[in-house]
Formats: sequence, C-alpha cells, structure tokens
Amino acid sequence: MIIGTTKELKNHEYRVGLIPDNVSAFVAKGHRVLVETQAGLGAGFLDQDYIDAGAEIVATPAEVFAQCDMVVKVKEPEECEYKYLRKNQILFTYLHLAPNPKLAKALLDSGCKAVAFETITDAQGNLPCLRPMSQIAGRLSIQEGAKFMQSSFGGRGILLGGVPGVERGKIVIVGGGIAGTYAAKAAVGIGADVTLLDVNLNRLAYLDDVFGTSITTLYSTEANIRKALKEADLVIGSVLIPGGATPKLIRREHLPLMRKGAVIVDIAIDQGGCCESSHVTTHDDPVFIEEGVVHYCVGNMPGAVPYTSTVALANATFRYAMLMADYGLEEAMKMDAGLANGLNIYCGKCTNKNVAKALGLAYVKVSEVFN
Repeated sequence: MIIGTTKELKNHEYRVGLIPDNVSAFVAKGHRVLVETQAGLGAGFLDQDYIDAGAEIVATPAEVFAQCDMVVKVKEPEECEYKYLRKNQILFTYLHLAPNPKLAKALLDSGCKAVAFETITDAQGNLPCLRPMSQIAGRLSIQEGAKFMQSSFGGRGILLGGVPGVERGKIVIVGGGIAGTYAAKAAVGIGADVTLLDVNLNRLAYLDDVFGTSITTLYSTEANIRKALKEADLVIGSVLIPGGATPKLIRREHLPLMRKGAVIVDIAIDQGGCCESSHVTTHDDPVFIEEGVVHYCVGNMPGAVPYTSTVALANATFRYAMLMADYGLEEAMKMDAGLANGLNIYCGKCTNKNVAKALGLAYVKVSEVFN
C-alpha cells in the first residue's frame, strides 16, 4: 500500500500524522510512504529524518492525496483540501463530524473511506486513539486556565494555588472522563480547591478512590451545576459523547450566576462544546468574554505541544494504520471490531450512529456496507 501524510493547515497546528519511526515500520513491511515537505517540521522532525527512514518527500499535499491509498493526518481536512478527497481512498485522522456538516458532506460526496481516531474502541470499550490527546488537553486546560485567570487577560486575578493566608482558587470540572481526570490531576498538583461533577456514579467512586480528599466529587444535576458555577474561578468542560454532539450542560442562563472574570475552558469544543456560549477559537486569538466570563475554546489544544502530542498520538494510532496497510480496510475491520467503530463514512454512506443522529443523516451499519 502507498501511505502518506501532509502538513496540517489548521491554525497553529504543528502535529503530524506520521513520525519517522512509523515510516521505518511501514517500509520494512514493503509499503511505500510519501511525506509532504516540512510536514513534520513543527513537531521537530526534518525531511531528512523521513528520508533516512525510507520515505519519499513530495512538494505538495495534492501529490500525497493523488498517489496514496491511505492518508494519515491529525486534524480534519480544511475546506481547501476537500478537492483532494477521492473515491475509495482511506482517510485516517480526527474528524469530529458532529458539529461539521460541511465536512461530512464533502466526505460523503467524495466516496472516500473516512476512519476517525476519536471513535475507535478497544476491547474494554475505551477510546485508545482519543486517550492521549485527552490526557494532554486535560493537563493543558489547567495551565491555560491559570494563565487567563490573570487580570491582564480579563480574569479575576486569582492565583489558583493560593498562598499562605489567602484562599485557594476554586476549579470546577464538568465530566470525569480521561480529560477531566487529567485536569483534576493538574489542578490538585497546583494546590487548587477542586470539585468534579459526573453522571456516572461508578466513575465518581473510582475518582474518589484515586484522589481521596484532594477533590470533591458531585453527581451532575442541574442544581449541583448551578451551585458549583456560582463558586467557581475556573470551569473545565470535559464532557464527551463519542462521535456525537456534546450536550450543553453550561447554558447562557448560567453565566450571570458566575463571578466576573471567571474562566471557562471548553475542552469539548471539538464536538461542539458543552457550554452554550462557546464557539471555536484559535491559538492566535484563544479567548473571548461573554457576560463577564472569559471563554477559552481552542479546537486543537494539544497542537500547542506538538512534539509530545505527535509522538503520543502516533503511539496510539500506528497499529491501526499498519493493520489497514497490511490487510486493507475491509479485512482489517473484520479482524478488529474496535477499528470498525472508527469508520464514520464509507463510500457515500454514514456508518457511525452518533454522527448520523447529530447531522440528520441516514445510518448504515458497518456490516451492511461491507456486504
């Protein structure tokens, strides 16, 4: 198979879909790899690194898409890349289709086979290709939230860890999945007062065992959300429905309850955000203020730490890419049911139930499109 990767075009996105170690492994199995020139530069990988690993460097993304059977990216294609999509080609990347009907239409119209990192599952039902980025985004959410808490950015001027004689800042985390857990780790690490809300009592019990008295866990109800928001200096939104649109748990009517200069970091913005007032921002212009509340809604948070993010992501995604390269998409998905859960679009059909529901598309089971 011919596999390729291109330079990411999203604002301040420096990650890359393949690292030189991946190239070496593909080439050792007899596959051919094309890499757009300088695709890995932002993550610390030179063209020569890829050449030494056995890749061929090409000048444009058009060449990669035109020649490759499978294109491995990090983020969803930008509009200027839609024209490159073609019938029967495998696109392997984060897609986040629920809030992006235009991209979904482009994928459907192209006839490509689009596999989304974020909906692949493992034997336990976890999301192995989303996990490393959730870990990074969770940690970054506290780092970024602490920065924008400063008065110079419109924040309350609170040092989240406090100092002797002054109360600590209050951090509220809505959602106790991987991102929420790693946000809690970072928040506890800086000495903040941490409250975490979730609707899964088993998850809350697990987090209570892990963190003990370092955090307060609350069952996520409307009353508890309102109470927590009133007291919060920093709110982390880390709610996830795999492939689906994120529920708006923090609504506009909640904002006046919050302290002026409080900060919301909406990690869930890739799937539409869990705050009703959120809209996607960029690393160039990461925040906006509404009702006196600072909103940080960058859609590619891990792109700020591209080396760590790229290697962590490659560690998680590569085995699936190799499986598809060795056996083809259809056979690989018969071999690994979790990989089959990653198939969102197949030759003009939507094969992910949550994506179909979010976008009002007809849903076709993976097993049906393969027959």
